[in-house]
Amino acid sequence: MSRKVVRSSKFRHVYGQPAKADQCYDDIRVSQMTWDGNFCSVNPKFLAIVVEASGGGAFLVLPLAKTGRLDKSYPLVSGHTGPVLDVEWCPHNDNVIASGSEDCSVMVWAVPETGLIRSLNEPLVTLEGHCKRVGIVTWHPTAQNLLLSAGCDNVVKVWDVGVGQAPLSLDELHPDAIYSASWNRDGSLLCTTCRDKHLRLFDPRAGGTVANELPRPHEGLRPVRALTVNDGKLLTTGFSRMSERQVALWDMRNPEEPLTLQELDTSSGVLLPYYDPDTNVVYLTGKGDSSIRYFELTGEAPFVHYLSMFSSKESQRGGGWMPKRGLDVSKCEIARFYKLHERKCEPIGMTVPRKSDLFQEDLYPDTPGPDPALTSEEWLSGKNGSPILISLKDGYTPQKTREFKVNQTLLQGPKKCHEGTPHGNSALDQLSEDLKRLQATILQQEERISELERIVKK
Repeated sequence: MSRKVVRSSKFRHVYGQPAKADQCYDDIRVSQMTWDGNFCSVNPKFLAIVVEASGGGAFLVLPLAKTGRLDKSYPLVSGHTGPVLDVEWCPHNDNVIASGSEDCSVMVWAVPETGLIRSLNEPLVTLEGHCKRVGIVTWHPTAQNLLLSAGCDNVVKVWDVGVGQAPLSLDELHPDAIYSASWNRDGSLLCTTCRDKHLRLFDPRAGGTVANELPRPHEGLRPVRALTVNDGKLLTTGFSRMSERQVALWDMRNPEEPLTLQELDTSSGVLLPYYDPDTNVVYLTGKGDSSIRYFELTGEAPFVHYLSMFSSKESQRGGGWMPKRGLDVSKCEIARFYKLHERKCEPIGMTVPRKSDLFQEDLYPDTPGPDPALTSEEWLSGKNGSPILISLKDGYTPQKTREFKVNQTLLQGPKKCHEGTPHGNSALDQLSEDLKRLQATILQQEERISELERIVKK
């Protein structure tokens, strides 16, 4: 009689723990758009959620501590003229967020340290260049001020936000709508999936030359999602010809057959993968699902090992994942998902059960911190850099507002020229000084209002 050997894994007993009712965010009108996006982004300071808005597109920005019922008059970030489809916080500045919209534009916003006191209508930068809606925005993981956008015009653009221009624009690479775009760990390669059923892995700086292409990673007609994982492998989610949802792992040195292909269920929602490189755990969520599956990736067959599943009664409309530096290491929390319901957001912590209260070094290797490894100019010139790592042994304290360098004279100049202002350096310099003084005055007024509100509450 043979005995089945149980595979040893420190993540075998990971479990999901929903936050208590008073730690959720209630009365939020989450966007009803039928777009396969997350509609949510989170960092150690703020939570951003795309919401329903009349007369354009908007999203909420809440300090993490502002839990409970939300006032209906709470200010919004509302500069887009069409619905917002995607938002993402900058990994190198916790007060800066990018948004893509149906109005074909990308906007970059600066959020005050105390959160929003009044609605934010003026972005730091408006990036215009797409001719159809922009459904994907994602920051470069290691280079400062670089933002990627992809739209339904089949174009991928890499923007240098500091100067408001797109030094890289890949117009001919994709013949159809782009479903997903994700960087590898050091930002040297980009992985995209497209409606033409091809997966592409390439360096955007190579002028549209595709390093690796994978035709039909999944046979079904529904959208495919992909991201790079350890050792340069690719993880994909998609559908079979019989509309069964699948997850697969590929080695691009031998792309004819996947290392593993697993069928999951017959639900219709597109699976959105999230990969944690520190633990080699992949989490799969889907719109309309009421569960989160998680798998561990290893170098041994079957390569993708099912761990467990968190289930709840209510389905999700989207959600965002907290960066590793925002987790509670004292509770052995290895991931936290902010699940969007129809009218609320519920944090769900993924925890490894441990008896000791000491810092668990095997669960928390050094992880990417907020400092960029490269400038935008260095990356564009061909240089690559691994993320700058930090230790979580003593916890992580979010830093105060970092300066986000934007060439305001360059960005403001064309608008003023259009209005008839002389086009000269002296005029632009004066405008820049006036703008700085105005920003300082606004900041002082916001702090004064915040102080008055605290006094009134007491």
